[in-house]
Amino acid sequence: MGHLPAVLGGEPAFQSKVHIVRPVMPELAEMADGVQHILQTGMVTKGQHLKAFEQAVREHLGVKHAVAVSSCTSGLMLTYQGLGLTGDVIVPSFTFMATVSSLVWCGLRPVYADVHPGTTNLDPQAAEAAITPQTSAIVAVHNFGNPAEVEALQAVADRHHLKLIYDAAHGFGAQYQGVPVGRQGDAQVYSLSPTKLLIAGEGGIVATNDDHLAEKIIMGREYGNSGNYDSAFAGLNARMPEFNALMGLHSLKRLEDAAQSRNRTADLYQEMLASLPGVSFQEVRPGNRNSYKDLSITFDPQAFGLTRDELALALAAENIDTRKYYAPPVHCQTAYRRFYDGRPLPHTDWLAANSLSFPMWSNMDQDVVMRIGEAVRRIYQHAGAVRAALAQA
Repeated sequence: MGHLPAVLGGEPAFQSKVHIVRPVMPELAEMADGVQHILQTGMVTKGQHLKAFEQAVREHLGVKHAVAVSSCTSGLMLTYQGLGLTGDVIVPSFTFMATVSSLVWCGLRPVYADVHPGTTNLDPQAAEAAITPQTSAIVAVHNFGNPAEVEALQAVADRHHLKLIYDAAHGFGAQYQGVPVGRQGDAQVYSLSPTKLLIAGEGGIVATNDDHLAEKIIMGREYGNSGNYDSAFAGLNARMPEFNALMGLHSLKRLEDAAQSRNRTADLYQEMLASLPGVSFQEVRPGNRNSYKDLSITFDPQAFGLTRDELALALAAENIDTRKYYAPPVHCQTAYRRFYDGRPLPHTDWLAANSLSFPMWSNMDQDVVMRIGEAVRRIYQHAGAVRAALAQA
């Protein structure tokens, strides 16, 4: 029984659940002085830790401005507003909902374009084909931390005089042609939530070389108030608290180690699983580095013998946590399907139906990866019996 998958009565690969993420946090000792300073001074926002964090991120990314905000979503909202976008905005549907929700909050109309099936990122040709006379911008995503098609997207944006924004929620730790993503386009907006490589608890960063946009973001996170109590425009309360900035500053020191660790883990997953029929990994262009915020693997049900959903159930029996990113894709979600114009999105639909994200975190033990890989191989070897058992459950 020991060589059978758990769903067929075998011993589970793990006795307790292996979660899909496990945040690697700074040590209390290294943050203690900063926390004490916050509590003693009462400066819980707009203090020295925020300034230090923004400066450190500017230097890391090599940009003129890195403005800390309360979340990636608020950063996207303020960026779309600050760039003066109007009308239609080209955006992938194979992305997290916040990419699109922030557009809708700004009164913009998302126009969905398909992604490349290998990279899972916005296809520049599909983006160009989706441009309308009302289009003001393209929003691309470094999906799962895989750098987008920067040069091709910039060429499209330049030809049509469009703004180019990157949802870089997964971007810390990713590199485009040897340098951190962040310098490209009009702005890049990052997330610092607990599932990311750089963690501030909650929060976001807007990175840009545009002085005017940076000024708008700084004012926008303060309700649009420059300090004279006369709002120049309708902004938000999107300030980052001092504690989050302090945590982010210490987490930044671990970023490179986290990125290298995750790439080693992704390589080991590929060694374990890439030879199985129907299994495909995200394609990373030469010269780029994926941050692997998530490790998303596709499973062709005809070749693999099981659907993605069947595999997820079989892995749950092994106490292995997985996620189906992004199912449903944004153009099929209740709040956003009204914007879908019926344009075929075959790669988006296929990826949403066949992609499965596996446990991935910084400093992940290789033994855990190997046991997960062995569990997948056992399930594949007994695919017919697994399908029959799941159908009867």
